[in-house]
Amino acid sequence: MNLLTRRHLLVAGLGVGSAALAGCSDNSATSPVTPAPATPSAGQKLVQKTVVAKPVTVDLGGPRYATWAYGDSAPGAVLRATAGDFLRITLDNQLPADTSIHWHGIRLNNTADGVPGMTQDPVPSGGKHVYEFTAPDPGTYFFHPHVGVQLDRALYAPLIIDDPQEPGKYDAEWVVVLDDWLDGTGQTPDGVLAKLIADGGTGPSMGGMDHGSHGMGGTQPWGDAGDVTYPHFLINGRVPDAPEVFTAKPGQRIRLRIINAASDTIFTVALGGHRMTLTHTDGFPVVSQEVGAFYIGMGERFDAVVTLGDGVFPLVARPFGKMDGGQALALVKTGAGQAPGRDVSPAELSGEVLMGSQLQPADSARLPGKGVDATEQLTLEGSMKPYQWGMNGAKFGENKPLTVKSGQRLRLNVMNMTMMTHPLHLHGHTFALPSGLRKDTVLLAPMQSMAIDLDADNVGDWAVHCHNIYHAEAGMMIALKYVA
Repeated sequence: MNLLTRRHLLVAGLGVGSAALAGCSDNSATSPVTPAPATPSAGQKLVQKTVVAKPVTVDLGGPRYATWAYGDSAPGAVLRATAGDFLRITLDNQLPADTSIHWHGIRLNNTADGVPGMTQDPVPSGGKHVYEFTAPDPGTYFFHPHVGVQLDRALYAPLIIDDPQEPGKYDAEWVVVLDDWLDGTGQTPDGVLAKLIADGGTGPSMGGMDHGSHGMGGTQPWGDAGDVTYPHFLINGRVPDAPEVFTAKPGQRIRLRIINAASDTIFTVALGGHRMTLTHTDGFPVVSQEVGAFYIGMGERFDAVVTLGDGVFPLVARPFGKMDGGQALALVKTGAGQAPGRDVSPAELSGEVLMGSQLQPADSARLPGKGVDATEQLTLEGSMKPYQWGMNGAKFGENKPLTVKSGQRLRLNVMNMTMMTHPLHLHGHTFALPSGLRKDTVLLAPMQSMAIDLDADNVGDWAVHCHNIYHAEAGMMIALKYVA
């Protein structure tokens, strides 16, 4: 399709989407519903921890950079609990800036969601804040700030919620955290955002596209896949020249919990010489699917099991759509063998790559059978010139909130009206794709439409946003508000 024609189509579509929103939404009842605070029930296990956010110098396996982190490392230490536990987590903010913690993917009470201006006041420098919530669902999650572009530092850590009913048919579990890194390399995330905005200059208004100057524009399936050039890609805070080494014995069955904590990068993941069986996405079980490689978007999580061969194998996370080279690398060592180099290219990366939305849900993960009670339209728009991103015709704070009543099943008819891929993330809920697959973060390809359903069973004001942190901070977010 001619890009100029597509630009005009997108600009026209922006008005259509806004009109459709006005036509389909019943916003006559606008009285907000106030969520109740969380309190532990009798006999509920209490998990308590303090998370310290502070300036540190992290060692990425040779390169050392000044940054902000949870504790002394990137990523922060794993926080672990069991489904049904009550968590009481204190954030000790020793940063020179306001911050917060968002518990990504957890269906928690609204007051603990960690979105300043929506669910709490920001935690000031030198201040503390206590988050209290029950973790209802087992799965692989993580936590990070919801202030500015702080995620693109070292402010992220895994949150693992164990399933007391899970049989555990594996010999070991490895948590694998992917990241793109630039902080302290002569750049900061705030500086990068400022430059993106400044370089945007003048150009078509929101809805127009201008992405031909970077990435792999037009390459399927994701089109343009990011805005930022990164000097490093990491697995568990290590560069490829000094990779994390996972050790095991040949024949052992390993559970991988893979988290994409990156801010601007979709990865293609493969373990050289192996096929993995995907078992969960975003915490929910799927019909087991054997793959050689799969895509993982920013904010997504996948669990997989793999039976290991004998030798030394590369676990590779290759940035999708970025031509500047580099990849993330870890090693799996079960026996003798030569360690592969930093630029190793497993054959699995050249084969079929699974998109997470192609997975099928396990029956236990499906939403209960019920009709749709309400419908809202949600369009994703934006441009590089000027650097503006938004939803439903405007940036966050200027767009009209989505509304829902408690107990309704809400259908969001989502349309990505841009030439970039966006990981759409919903706070406080999970949603079902048309297949029934349960997610809280889903990749939407350029010009892709998707109907997603959610049950309005968690009262409050919630964020819906792109999990490319630069897009979100530039305005690609909207509120979902419960009304009476």
